[in-house]
Amino acid sequence: MRHLKISLFIWICMFIVSGLFAIPAKQLTVEDIYATLKLKPKYGKTLQMLPQGKQVSYIEINAGTGDQELWICDIKSKERRKILSNAELPQIGADSLLLSLMAYQWSDKEDGILIEDLDDLFYFDFTSNQFIRITDTPEKEENSLISPDGKWISFNRHNDLFVYNLETGKEKALTSNGSDDLFNGKLAWVYEEEFYTRGDTRGYNWSPDGHYIAFYQMNQQNVPLYPLIDYRDVHTDLKMTHYPKAGDPNPVVKLGVVNVENGDIQWVDPGKNTDIYLPRYYWLPDNRTLAFIRLDRLQQHLEFLFADISSGKSRIVLTEEQPQWIEIRDYVHFLKKQKAFIWGSESSGYWHLYLYDYQGNMIQTLTSGDWDVTELNGVNESQNYVFFTSTKENITERQFYRIGIDGQNMVRLSEKPGIHSVTMVDNSIYYLDNYSSSIIPEQISAHNDDGQFLEYIDENSHPELEAYDLQEPEFFQIPGDSGLTFNAYMIKPPDFNPKRKYPVLVYIYGGPNSQSVDMEFKNLWHQMMAQKGYIIFCMDNRGTGFRGLAWSRVVYRQLGKYELADHLTGIRYLQRLPYVDPDRIGIWGWSYGGYMVLYALTHSDVFKAGASVAPVSDWRYYDSIYTERYMGLPSENKQGYYDSAPLHFAGDLKGKLFLAHGTLDDNVHFQNSVMMIDKLIDEDKKYHLEIFPNHGHSILNTADRIYLFEAITEFLRENF
Repeated sequence: MRHLKISLFIWICMFIVSGLFAIPAKQLTVEDIYATLKLKPKYGKTLQMLPQGKQVSYIEINAGTGDQELWICDIKSKERRKILSNAELPQIGADSLLLSLMAYQWSDKEDGILIEDLDDLFYFDFTSNQFIRITDTPEKEENSLISPDGKWISFNRHNDLFVYNLETGKEKALTSNGSDDLFNGKLAWVYEEEFYTRGDTRGYNWSPDGHYIAFYQMNQQNVPLYPLIDYRDVHTDLKMTHYPKAGDPNPVVKLGVVNVENGDIQWVDPGKNTDIYLPRYYWLPDNRTLAFIRLDRLQQHLEFLFADISSGKSRIVLTEEQPQWIEIRDYVHFLKKQKAFIWGSESSGYWHLYLYDYQGNMIQTLTSGDWDVTELNGVNESQNYVFFTSTKENITERQFYRIGIDGQNMVRLSEKPGIHSVTMVDNSIYYLDNYSSSIIPEQISAHNDDGQFLEYIDENSHPELEAYDLQEPEFFQIPGDSGLTFNAYMIKPPDFNPKRKYPVLVYIYGGPNSQSVDMEFKNLWHQMMAQKGYIIFCMDNRGTGFRGLAWSRVVYRQLGKYELADHLTGIRYLQRLPYVDPDRIGIWGWSYGGYMVLYALTHSDVFKAGASVAPVSDWRYYDSIYTERYMGLPSENKQGYYDSAPLHFAGDLKGKLFLAHGTLDDNVHFQNSVMMIDKLIDEDKKYHLEIFPNHGHSILNTADRIYLFEAITEFLRENF
């Protein structure tokens, strides 16, 4: 008994001592988040699956020399080997510059890579170990592509389309009328921003046999110009950019097919109306037919057409209509073994996949249910499989699935709860899975086509994060009126005490077809603010995506109204919680979220402070494709445009306002903040302003990001 008492005494002493000397969790800083902690996979955008789907390549930076090294990993054997270093390539120009390998592209035969750097093009042939300089001009060559047969390199120069023959070493111009107003094979800004992935400016593509190129011609002569001013020069640098705002003339778009050998161009017949969109085109396997989508200006009527490239004549294969708007997504795949294609549609109320024949008759429904297919990842015709990602398991997750081309035997291939983003090559037996969860940064792994894990390509492990005591978001639902429920998450302070009262910081985006409440790795700045004693709150309002047409389309022609109404439902929920201080609720957002902050502060009185970054202040100032999709034309919806514009209600501003914008924002123009400020001054409403000279929409520079978030942090701490 005496020994038991001694042991108990020792245990109590150890417990007290361990508590006294426990290492406290590290506190995140803005500099940690945006400069010190490198949480992205180290290979970044250089990681590629090779065209035949059996190997992965990436750029490794040599720690000792700083050289860029191109490595290959064989998925089956797991062998990794270096195949090229930029230090092994000839130095370029009078200044003896080293080429960067970061923008490299594989040939389909995997026997060479195309390098785009220093405004020129270069090719390295691994078969002959030969380095070829493709271009050497004062102009910039961009948007390059290797033909499927490996014979040609195509590219843009000053808005024209060129090809270079790798066998003869000769260059050929396929178009010659390109100008500042007319683009051949290159996307106009508004198409690039709203119909294609940001940063993809290539407006052309090769036929499967490498004999033809289909390309856009975009005439912007009647599109209004917007000035972007670079203030760094003594006399400034003025760049005029074509930017169609709501109701303005759009680029007039044509679709052509050029024979690469003889240069003959056949224009496809898109119909008589030129005030339309041609947001997608696809080559059929026969190399003689080009499919394309035609969309009306209001984006409510879609037609899918097939065109004969010899005559340009087109025929309608299928049509879709929606009373609000139609979204464009990449859910089209042409089969090679039968004259059929996979088509993605939201017509059932959710995004699903269907199989059609060439006459537009539906052969088979592949997927169905009250959930969305979020990506068509690939097809293996030899095994009759279709691969896709969806919200089937949970709207906050993205899981990866396989299903038969007959619509039978659906199998979930991914296992971990969270977000899976898959890269695969058609008919490959392997795929790459880019995975993250709410507190696990992105990890990249290789799998075979039944989901079996093979190896990490980049495990991206960060044990140092454990020292920061990150709090996993709590996911839950909030009840609303008429049976509505809203998905939400909350991040509580690490030392959360339910008997205390905490301020709440609401993060909002809320734009059409977006999603903020998901299991993707979250913003560490929110974790930092939670460490400073704030509860972080986020919810998805009506109008956001992945909950069906009835949920998303309610905001049509009246942006701001339902988004705020739903968030006020969330605020009332928060105010009833015993640990929330109802008088200390703030809000912040960027882009559409910045717009919602302005709208919330001018249309409600529940927020003590708000930080708005790069906001729209009036939808008449934003681009035609995006704005008209959700608001209609300004001439047909004058009241909707007026009611949705925060600047008209500047006099109703409640709470403290932080406003930040980049002066070179080519997306949401600085004009939006300038005009909002003008109205605030007229109404004698005070505001805090941070201007970021010569920065675009994302304010990406590390020093500026640190400055921005330190300023937001200080503003919020001072004001609530």
